[in-house]
Amino acid sequence: MALDGPALARALTSPQNPDGGNGVEVVHTTLCRREAGAFQRAAKDGDDLLVACTQESRLFLELNEQTEGAPGLAERPIRFVNIRESAGWSRDALPQVAGAAAKLTPKIAALLAAAQLPEPEPVPTVSYQSAGRVLVVGAADHAQRAAALLGDKLDVTILLPSAGGRLAQQRDAAVCEGRVDSITGWLGAFRVSWTSANPIDLDLCTRCNACIDVCPENAIDFSYQIDLSLCKSHRACVAACEAVGAIDFQREPRQQNDAFDLVLDLGRDALFRMHQPPQGYLHVAAPASEGALLAAALKMREWVGEFEKPKFFQYKAKICAHSRNEVVGCRACIDVCSAQAIRSDASLKGRVLGSGAAAGDPPGGIIVEPHLCVGCGACTTVCPSGAISYATPRPAEQGRRIRTMLSTYTRAGGKDAVVLVHSQQAGADHLLALGRAARSDRSVRGLPLRVLPLDVWHTASVGIDLWLTAVAHGASQVWVLMTDEEAPQYRAAVAEQMAVAEAIVQGLGFDGEHFRIVEAASLKELDSSLRQPPAQSVARPGTFSVQSDKRATLDLAIDHLLSQASLRPDAIDLPGGAGRPISPFGNLLVDTERCTMCLSCVSACPEAALA
Repeated sequence: MALDGPALARALTSPQNPDGGNGVEVVHTTLCRREAGAFQRAAKDGDDLLVACTQESRLFLELNEQTEGAPGLAERPIRFVNIRESAGWSRDALPQVAGAAAKLTPKIAALLAAAQLPEPEPVPTVSYQSAGRVLVVGAADHAQRAAALLGDKLDVTILLPSAGGRLAQQRDAAVCEGRVDSITGWLGAFRVSWTSANPIDLDLCTRCNACIDVCPENAIDFSYQIDLSLCKSHRACVAACEAVGAIDFQREPRQQNDAFDLVLDLGRDALFRMHQPPQGYLHVAAPASEGALLAAALKMREWVGEFEKPKFFQYKAKICAHSRNEVVGCRACIDVCSAQAIRSDASLKGRVLGSGAAAGDPPGGIIVEPHLCVGCGACTTVCPSGAISYATPRPAEQGRRIRTMLSTYTRAGGKDAVVLVHSQQAGADHLLALGRAARSDRSVRGLPLRVLPLDVWHTASVGIDLWLTAVAHGASQVWVLMTDEEAPQYRAAVAEQMAVAEAIVQGLGFDGEHFRIVEAASLKELDSSLRQPPAQSVARPGTFSVQSDKRATLDLAIDHLLSQASLRPDAIDLPGGAGRPISPFGNLLVDTERCTMCLSCVSACPEAALA
């Protein structure tokens, strides 16, 4: 890469850069090998340590452990940031390009400045406990293969949904049969109900094979279940099993239920149908390949013990627009949740304290199950009131990161910045692959130098308040990179919110397309879609901070955009939603001639917007 150390130092230590960090004294080119001593000297100082290399993060962590006098990671964590695939390997700034270092400086300075910001404040956590009791649901052959991979570490129960396949003669795992009626729960707390209707009781069956031997229709196989579509009621099997009594055609169907810590589903159709099933559940559709089954088993083997994850959301029941007095007004968060972690409780808001509501809240609201929440943040994006907000990072922390990147980029001479929101999983993988391809494939240009990547846990967690804030802080555009990991309803929600944001900035006279979803169907298509013309940005970037309240942030962002606008319309027409409030903007028109002052609207309004 072509790097200008002094220029980076000036960009990062400018007195006008309150969010920036330390400067750059020396640029190292082989820090992980020949110059490793420089890292060890820095590690001994005890100051905050940022390494602009993610490829060798494991090596640097080991070097820190081996360096005498260097603080441990518990005392001083080491952070890493990628400036190679995300910046230096763009074909616009390879070393052979004239003025490459100067072109790279604004973007790399922005990435370094954002990486030096403090870690987000800790949030409450959600706990899981798993003792390793796993239910394997599937045909005998597949289920036993899975049980063999799990049985030495986990307590396995096999549930056979139908006849077919071969159970081993040796009984290594508990086996039951039946059709699954319901399944609920999460890691460490699954509850499964099923109905057993087959005449053979697998608990009583000794697998003596006498019934198989005497059945004239071959309706019984080594799954020790009777295929009732083949059975002609000769009942020779009953006579052969008389001593054991495992076969009874008069037995009533029995409903059974049990608790499990884990569920491995090997059926053709998944038991959980939502896009994001609960943690602790895996579906490997039959017939499963050996590789897929092995990968699932390796995951399951690790899910024993105590686990924690962040509680991703904060909920303010008092401003929730879902309902009041049992009148439902908004279902945006319920409809968009791909994990089905949010449910309506139109009459008992606040009764379930685990949802984040407080005792004494007015009746009517939503309940969020934190154990099912996967942190996608789509509910916070579509919420019109800000009643539910993202917690890690909080809006103010994410806003500071955006402002730091944009202000550093602009101060270092960058123009027409794009904030590219991408996930830390699939999105990051696509960008790394794009950067690598740009280094070796002349037909791929890589990430443009004006595109500033913003990694988030999930792309749906950043919404209209932060998008408009980015534009108010000087961004030309905000793009969201979406991959196969996003649920369809997330794409629809983001597109709807972008339409509202675009209507606002266009209505104020800012030309061009400011907001768009970028697809990652292939590297070539991704590379092409990232090379779009810039849109008009503000002449003077804003300096306000993002607030914890969504609507307060929107007010600040729109006020600044209005101060920079070329148009001052009395009103801006916004796109409407399909039966749900997709926008936090609107008004009420009251016909005062017909109003009887009954005050029913006042008592029903969950926002206290009417008085």
